[in-house]
Amino acid sequence: MNKVLLGLLLGALLGAIDGGTAWFTPAVRAQLAGIIVGSTVKGLIAGVAAGIFARKVNSVPLGILFGLAVGFVLAFLVAYMQHGYYFEIILPGSIVGMIVGYATQKYGATSTAAPATR
Repeated sequence: MNKVLLGLLLGALLGAIDGGTAWFTPAVRAQLAGIIVGSTVKGLIAGVAAGIFARKVNSVPLGILFGLAVGFVLAFLVAYMQHGYYFEIILPGSIVGMIVGYATQKYGATSTAAPATR
C-alpha cells in the first residue's frame, strides 16, 4: 500500500478512536458524534501529511517527529478553538500523529517509477 493511502486510512481509523475517547469526559458526551467526526478529519489530514512527507524523506525518526508536529499543531488548533481541554485534546492528537508518521515510514510501500517504453 502506498504511503499516502496508508496514512489516510490509518489516520482516519486512529482519529475516530481518538474522538471516541471523549466519552471519558462526561461534560462533552453530548457532542460525541461531532467530536468523532472532527477527530477523524484531523487524523485524515495528519495521515495525508505524513504520507506525503514519507514519500519525500526516508527516515523513521524524522517521520515520527513530523507526525508528532502535525498532530500537535492540529490538536492545538482544535483545543484553542474550544478554549479548554488542552491536555485531553493535544496528547491523543500528538500520539495519533506519531503513530501515523511511524507507520507511513516503516510500512508504506515506496512508489516505483515505471520504466519508459518506446
